[in-house]
This record gives sequence, C-alpha cells and structure tokens, in this order.
Amino acid sequence: METRGRLILAPGKEKAVMRRHPWIFSGAVKRIEVPSGKAGVLPQDGDMVDVYSADGQWLAMGHYQENESIICKVLTFDLSDLRDNGRTQGYAPTEGLFRKRLLSAIDYRRRLGFFDYLTAPTGTQTTNVFRLVHAEGDYLPGLVVDWYAGNVVLQAHSVGMHRAFPLLAELLRELIPSLRSIFDKSSATLPGGGTDGYLWGEESEEWEIIENGIRMKINPYEGQKTGFFIDQRENRKLVLELAKGHRVLNCFGYTGGFSLAALKGGAEYVETVDISKKAIELCNRNVDLNFGSVAPHQGTVADVLQFLAKKQDSSANSQFSILNSQFDFIILDPPAFAKNHRALQQGLKGYRKINQAAMAALPKGGLLMTFSCSQAVSKEDFQTMIFTSAMNAHRNVRIVRQLPHAADHPVSICHPEGEYLKGLLLEIE
Repeated sequence: METRGRLILAPGKEKAVMRRHPWIFSGAVKRIEVPSGKAGVLPQDGDMVDVYSADGQWLAMGHYQENESIICKVLTFDLSDLRDNGRTQGYAPTEGLFRKRLLSAIDYRRRLGFFDYLTAPTGTQTTNVFRLVHAEGDYLPGLVVDWYAGNVVLQAHSVGMHRAFPLLAELLRELIPSLRSIFDKSSATLPGGGTDGYLWGEESEEWEIIENGIRMKINPYEGQKTGFFIDQRENRKLVLELAKGHRVLNCFGYTGGFSLAALKGGAEYVETVDISKKAIELCNRNVDLNFGSVAPHQGTVADVLQFLAKKQDSSANSQFSILNSQFDFIILDPPAFAKNHRALQQGLKGYRKINQAAMAALPKGGLLMTFSCSQAVSKEDFQTMIFTSAMNAHRNVRIVRQLPHAADHPVSICHPEGEYLKGLLLEIE
C-alpha cells in the first residue's frame, strides 16, 4: 500500500464506509496525502487510493476521482484483496481482484440462465442480450459490461476503471471462450470524452440480437448507452403480453424496442415517436426485419410534448389514419431528465409535463407505462410526481404494477442508489 495516495476521513465520517457503501464523498475527506517518506505528488484522476479513518485505520481501496463530488469509488473493503498474485503491482488493484469480481458476475448470470441460449437448439433461442456487469451491483463501481450475442461492450464511468480495460478485456477473453469481440464505448461517460472502438475481435458496424424472440439491429458506435436499453427487457416482455388489440403510442421510442414488443403481441396499431431521425430510421428497419413493410406501424420524428399536445389528424393521408385517431396504451420511457440532485426539481417538472399530457390523451381505461431512469429521482419522488400529474390532468389513476429493471441489473444491499430505474404501469380512469 506504500505507493498509493491516501484519503484521510474526517472524524465520524467512516460510518458509511464501515457499512460498505462504495462511494466516498469529497465532503467526508479531511485531507489527501501521499505516504510519509515517499516522494511524489498527490493522487491524480484515476489513481488507486487507500481510505483511512481519522484514527489511522485502513478502511478501503478504490479509484480516485478528481474534482468530483464522489471522490472515490471503492473496489474493496478487504485487505486480503490487496495481495498481488499476478502482473499488477503498486497503485493498481490486483489481477486476482478483478478476476474474482468478473467470475462472480458471470456465474450469477449463468445461474439465472442468461447463457443457456448458447446450447439451445438452432432456432429456439429467444434472448441473447443481457447485462454482464452492473457496476456497484457486481462490486465493480464505474464499470458496465453488456453482452450482445457474444459481443461485449465495456463502458467506464470512471477514469480509473477505463485504465483497467486492457486487463479486463484479457480476463473476459480468458473467462468466456465464446466471446466474439470487445468494444469500448466510454466516450460519453468519461471526462474529456475519448474515442469509441473495438479493443479486440471481429469488427462490425452493426450486430443483430434477439430479445424475447424479436430480432433487432444494434449499432455499437451510434447507439445510446452501450447500444441498447437492456434494462427494459422484462418490461418490454410485459408490453408483448398486454398489447393485443391495443393502439399503442411509444414515446421516446428510440430504435423501437417497446414498439416491436407491442407488434409481436398483436397490437392493432403502433406509432413510435422520437426526436432522433436516425433512431426512427433504425426503428423502421427493425419493424421491417420482423414484420415486413405491411406492419401496422408508423415511425414519427417529433418532439414528444409537441406530439402529445397536437390533435390527431384523422383526415391525414396515412393508410392508418383511422386507427391513428386515438391511442389507448401509451409508453413513456424518456432520457434522464435529472442527471444529478442539482437538477432534480427541473427534472421532476419535465416528468410531470409529459405524464400529465399522456394522461390527458388517454381514454377511460387506457394504460400508461411510464418510467424514470434518473438515479437522482427516488421512488417516492417518482410516485409523488405521478400523483401531481394525475391531479393536474383531472384523472383517477390505478397503479397496476411496479416496473423495476431486470435481474441482470442487480442492486447491492449496501448501495440502494443502484436501483435507478423506476417504472409504473397505470390504468387511467
């Protein structure tokens, strides 16, 4: 530990660390220092640091984050994890620590059956996309790894974790022989950006995946998050089960995941609305891939609020104009309106606007599936926002079901903030 910098906590600030919460906030740190008798500068962004209590007790080790409110993301609270058994020494964590964490994450998905498709008979596979590593939920804060039919996307949310990508890529290749490629998609999540691209394997501009029996095209370069919103898989399955006979409006529809589920489930008509022309173009391709050009679907490039406020034009020349005159099932899956707690109130205002507009547009007995993926928005905040939206829209609302993210996005009991996705299925009266 002598070559790492140290974060010395203020008296009384060690309690959260003792409860194994993986975030050290800057306000809890009394001072930052290098070990006594060692030449060098204070820790730089991405360096490994040790965390000590005010009385000198070692508490944890993690990645230092310069100029961030979360000054350290903890990798381990156990001194035994610091023993080196491989090539990495000094300020880097041991190879053994990363191997142990990755093995745990992989085994968890194996037990849940996510890898079963690899041995299923040809043509019977229903899903080959899932989250392989879910940051704090898999005890690797700052790291997301998603599996796309044998291709994996690594995304770093800390400079320190991004530095570890060469080692992580090598370990993933060792632990999962069926890997086809490894892609780095961290440009949007790191300070100063970077360049997305392949770290290893077969390079392609596009992948094809299967989810709940639906085929989809994924662009790792241009796609949101790691290329797709994997966390909504089980909620899309629910749409598939509920959609028969409904007229479905998928707002913030991106490349059409919910729309495809609704069409497969027998929806009478589906319209996908997104402000991104590229997203709608890929959505239309995905619809054609599964249902052909005669599918009862329309992709619309528009601002969702403006679209909801605008009356449906039943006299339009669209072949679906009669079906399109009213929706009885609306899906709201917007981007994160509140990126942090400073933006919470403004974000809640945005959520209220779109939910109120959707409630006002639905007929009696209509369904609204609505979400927030903002970590800063708590379950209580979200449900209070829905209550306010219902009051403003003068509608009675039933909560039919709570809609969290799927099981491949586990939440550590020590880090409840990891439950970032909040969703509700509502019936509007």
